[in-house]
Amino acid sequence: MRRRAHANVAAMIAVAMGALFYRPAFALEIKRIKLNNGAILLVSEQHQLPMVTMAISFDAGSRRDPKGKEGLASLTASALTQGTKTLTTGEFNQKVDFMGSSIGLGASADYATATFTSLKKYEDETLHLLAQTLQQPGLHDADLERKRADQVAEIRASEEEPGYVASVTFTQELFGDEPYGHPSEGFAETVSKLTSEDVREFYRDHYKMGSSVIAVTGDVETNAIREKLEHEFTGMAGTVPAQAEPAAPSVAPGIHAKLIDRNVAQANLIMGSSGIARSNPDYYKLQVMNYILGGGGFASRLMKVVRSKAGLAYGIESAFHAGKFPGAFLIVLQTKNESASPALKLILEQLHEIQNAPVSDAEMDSAKKFLVGSFPLKLDRQSGIVSFMLQTELYGLGTDYAERYLHLIGAVTKADVQSAAQNYIHPDALDLVAVANQKAAKIDVASLAPHRQADAQP
Repeated sequence: MRRRAHANVAAMIAVAMGALFYRPAFALEIKRIKLNNGAILLVSEQHQLPMVTMAISFDAGSRRDPKGKEGLASLTASALTQGTKTLTTGEFNQKVDFMGSSIGLGASADYATATFTSLKKYEDETLHLLAQTLQQPGLHDADLERKRADQVAEIRASEEEPGYVASVTFTQELFGDEPYGHPSEGFAETVSKLTSEDVREFYRDHYKMGSSVIAVTGDVETNAIREKLEHEFTGMAGTVPAQAEPAAPSVAPGIHAKLIDRNVAQANLIMGSSGIARSNPDYYKLQVMNYILGGGGFASRLMKVVRSKAGLAYGIESAFHAGKFPGAFLIVLQTKNESASPALKLILEQLHEIQNAPVSDAEMDSAKKFLVGSFPLKLDRQSGIVSFMLQTELYGLGTDYAERYLHLIGAVTKADVQSAAQNYIHPDALDLVAVANQKAAKIDVASLAPHRQADAQP
């Protein structure tokens, strides 16, 4: 009798834990308001701590870089934190530091984002400083020249890293001259030619409140923060014209290799093709599929087969980079030079396998549990909450996305995973970049083609 009672209790606990796990991970209440200047304001009141965090996204990412001026968006963003028309860089930083606040601004591929975090009692002063540096930036020649030199130096240092070289080369090979065809920081040769007027013009053209999204969380009251924002941001009027969507990248049939010779003991390889935009409805099917393929760390097939079983890689992962426009699907690995070709063959086998046969129930369960269970970690601090809120607006996900995410992942089936692999993975048409000691690596691209042809046979 006691044993049966224990069994019943255990079963009840299991059911309760399952219900706990599969319920909405985080019910994030978001209020959406359009300000007088056209900006979209998102607010999530979180009164647990006397702190405030804000982020403002502008349509000023590196996809807006003019041809021949790659790196301009990044340079402009970093220059905007160098004081105001009335405050030098030192004076500006001293005011921020005195309050223990932080103010930053950076540009990614899609957007430039300004942020601040402060104690509640310094909210107004910090917001005022952020508004000043955005609306009345100093943009002095000396500061711009110093930031430009810093950016070139950082690029030059990165170019010594094989992984960076592989990433930049792959990006260029896949996207060419399209908006995603260069790193956000640009190239040393293009950044070194940027002028102060280039920065000022980019600022005038792309930092417009009418195209911005503002996310605020922390110890705030929605109507009060709205009034403060409308009071502080009276400049930067207007909107940024929509950018024409570029053609999705495509790779011709075959494996197109770019072999870069470096005197290194470890080969850095990137293989991939076109991916999807964040708005693609199959995004969630691909999340589950990619976790199983190579995005799930030691739980993924690529890690198990290529690293753990064959011992042919130090690290390996796959990812879909989904942005405003279609991005890339890529597989990144590091291996001994001599192991490069065998590792590539195993990767191709895994790409075909996930297309040709359904994944297992255990793989599906593991992927869904991780994707749902790790979701709250994105919202465990204020910086994560504002970043998440920006994504819901910029990529059209909706203010109830935190609640819907569980169901979007939960609805994915094994058939969905297989169809996603068949539709979005292209093992017969791939770009390959290998930064390695080519003499030692002896990467035989031609030897990969028979594998493809053999798989195509009935």
